[in-house]
Amino acid sequence: MVETRLRDGLRTNGDVNRPHYLVCGQDALVFHLVNELLAADPQIRVTVIVPYRRRPDGPDVRALRGVRVVKADRLDEETFRTAGVAGAAGLALLHQDDVGNIHAALCAQAVAPDVRLVIRMFNTELGNGVQRLFADCAVLSDASMAAPAFVAAALGEVAPTYFRLGGRTFYVARRSEIRPEHLVCGLADTSDPNRPLLLPADQSTADLVLAEAAGQQPGTERAARRLVRARRRRQPIRTLGRAARSFATRKIGIATLVVLAVVLLFGFLLAPTEHVNLWDSIYVTLITTVSGADPETEKSSIAQMMQVVLTLAGLALIPLITAAVVDGMVNARLALESGRLQVDREGHVVVVGLGNVGTRVMGQLTDLGIEVVAIDKDPAARGARLANRLNVPMIVGDAAREEILAAASVGTCQALVVVSTDDVTNLQAALNGRAAKPDLRVVLRLFDGDLAERIQQAFNIDISRSVSYLAAPSFAAALLNRAVIATIPVDRHALLVAEVPVAAGSALVGQQLGEISRPAGVEVIGLTRAGRTRVEWSPPDRKAVRAGDRLTVVVRRANLGRLLREGTPQPPAAPVSPVTAAASESPASTDQPPGRPSQRPSAVRPPRPRPQPEQPHPPPESDTPA
Repeated sequence: MVETRLRDGLRTNGDVNRPHYLVCGQDALVFHLVNELLAADPQIRVTVIVPYRRRPDGPDVRALRGVRVVKADRLDEETFRTAGVAGAAGLALLHQDDVGNIHAALCAQAVAPDVRLVIRMFNTELGNGVQRLFADCAVLSDASMAAPAFVAAALGEVAPTYFRLGGRTFYVARRSEIRPEHLVCGLADTSDPNRPLLLPADQSTADLVLAEAAGQQPGTERAARRLVRARRRRQPIRTLGRAARSFATRKIGIATLVVLAVVLLFGFLLAPTEHVNLWDSIYVTLITTVSGADPETEKSSIAQMMQVVLTLAGLALIPLITAAVVDGMVNARLALESGRLQVDREGHVVVVGLGNVGTRVMGQLTDLGIEVVAIDKDPAARGARLANRLNVPMIVGDAAREEILAAASVGTCQALVVVSTDDVTNLQAALNGRAAKPDLRVVLRLFDGDLAERIQQAFNIDISRSVSYLAAPSFAAALLNRAVIATIPVDRHALLVAEVPVAAGSALVGQQLGEISRPAGVEVIGLTRAGRTRVEWSPPDRKAVRAGDRLTVVVRRANLGRLLREGTPQPPAAPVSPVTAAASESPASTDQPPGRPSQRPSAVRPPRPRPQPEQPHPPPESDTPA
């Protein structure tokens, strides 16, 4: 059964001339993507296909105004026909099931072969193969987009954002880390970590900038190399201290240490008794302890007693050493099987949650040479196999419990990355980690953006990230088929690098570049003249825009739609005929029912008709409307 309804609001879905987009799913990415679509163009119609049972976590996309909601548990051909995919401009499949999204894409293609598809997939290798099956398709991974931001935040560096355009490679860096000649534009003033100022009017105040790559390693890789070198320098001392602590805490280790102390003591006392030097005393002690001594009745009673004690100690020492080795091997095997750690660690990164994002973060940190300890409730989590293959210790348990964090040595780690799908667990783990180590760098994933900002300020959590918020602009750009080149995350905000075409008759023709960049939230970094392919980087503000030019801009996500509309020519207004003017000025006839618009001659059309009152969508015969 399929149910449809239209959420009351300013946008109506009755106008079939406006572009129509379908979104399938019900998590936070769907919520942010729908908001991106509605903000991009007021004329867009959006239909969301959700299951009957709502997920308890995350925002409710059904509460958005002006969105048509279709309830269906199966994404089959009947569901897509009911939702109107045949006339849609694009379809986004955002369920967290790669195989399910592929099946839904095949069903949608059977109904509408030409519809543009945007498919969310975790397995990017599978996605590359699937993309070739469809004529117009984009395969994106929100985990791949967001993971670099989490990794950079864990290392205290800027997110490694790269893009290549016009034969040049650009990246995000701190102003202090680049040369002045490599500067392209300022991105943000982060002097206030709680309220970063994006694209400030005074570019000199921006400490986060866009720069041209000139053979310099990004900040994330430099930070990782520093940490690896520091860990290697500390490795011998840490290994000896760790071995001594773990050895002395076991009963069998204590017994071995006692026997060794007896051997050393009596070996030291043997030298004056036998009237030999130090070397001979060590030799006699070792031979007596390992193989026993021949009986010598002519020796003094003290020497004979020492020989007996050393022989007995030797009989106990060898089994104790054997038992200690076996005990260590068994404990290591048990730790590998059960996920318990038997040793303390220092300078590592603890990753909580091995879902889509946590698996990516763990893999990228390991590739950078950073030691990682993983925590997840599910022993068969998505990233469990990768953790086993990378020899990453994995603790199975609830990260909200203090003993689980203690087992991961959170008190000596350099960062705690909490990326599970449960906001309550994430927040509790972050607070417990901060209690164990007050200066701990915490990277927290929360689905609710407003809650994340308030927690970041109230609990002094260093960084909070929303995967869906970071990935939504790229999904929206792919669905709208816009030329978005890159997405730059800045704290909990995002900047877009996009190409804006300037059509003849548009509002941008004749304007100077300085006038376009003057409003907050827009920065023109490149200009490509009509009929040319060479990009002029950092053009002067006095240059005027011509028809056919292409602007490369860094823009806030809310301003991209406005800029694209200004680059599109507006349709000319139709002349108003006298009949139409008289009809619009005269009152409605007396025989017209109240509340209905006055009838107009069929030959006369208004220049811009008002939207008609909302009409319910006729459901299929077998369907029941909401």
